[in-house]
Amino acid sequence: MSDDTVDRGRAFGAVARAYDDHRPSYPDAAVDLALSGGDPEPARVLDLGAGTGKLTRSLLARGLDVVAVEPDPGMLAVLRERSPGAEARSGSAERVPLPDGAVDAVLVGQALHWFDLDRAVPEIARVLRPGGVLAGLWNAGDDEVAWVRELGGLSVQGRRVPDNPAGGGGPARLPGEPWFTDAHQERVTWSRPTGVEEHLADIATHSWSLLSTPAERDAVFGAVRGFLVDRVADADGRFTMPMRTIVWRARRA
Repeated sequence: MSDDTVDRGRAFGAVARAYDDHRPSYPDAAVDLALSGGDPEPARVLDLGAGTGKLTRSLLARGLDVVAVEPDPGMLAVLRERSPGAEARSGSAERVPLPDGAVDAVLVGQALHWFDLDRAVPEIARVLRPGGVLAGLWNAGDDEVAWVRELGGLSVQGRRVPDNPAGGGGPARLPGEPWFTDAHQERVTWSRPTGVEEHLADIATHSWSLLSTPAERDAVFGAVRGFLVDRVADADGRFTMPMRTIVWRARRA
């Protein structure tokens, strides 16, 4: 993992409340996919890199026994405040504070790409029961929709707007053998009612925004606002954002 990736992965704590207020939750269909295909059927689930608990709360709503592990103190404080039903622990993917074989499934929302996989994969395998599921989920704007692609293609002062201003990254590399098998990926499309200012508040919590200069950030926000107002939003500034959730899932060998 590069120093730049580490810095970006640690940038969110300063905006933890805004992150929880403005980032989208995960659609039920995507969470159902993430939990499926394992043996045993999940009862105790680890939400790893849990952030402020966006995914944690969806798991709790299913009646699951949830352990949420998060390294950032700011994010963890919001998680404990807003997800009181979860067992929240300080820890990381590279050092999970659980005993061997403690959980039936490990889910990772919007965070697997931040992990040092050389260290994290054996550690995840250690705490996951044989046959259990490891799944990563990533929310973003649906880049199969023309105007979403066009929004991501804007150029501001020689700097391209992030490829998908509605959402985060994805898996550059994924866990595999000898720890995990039967890997596959699915895509869930859905719609998110929102508004121009809410959308800007969402993208303000993304790592590119947090690490940009004020001038760079203002230029991008101005371009995004102008595009949405002129092309997408109604007179009240409301619109529907086409979304997709990528679900990658594998089984503990």
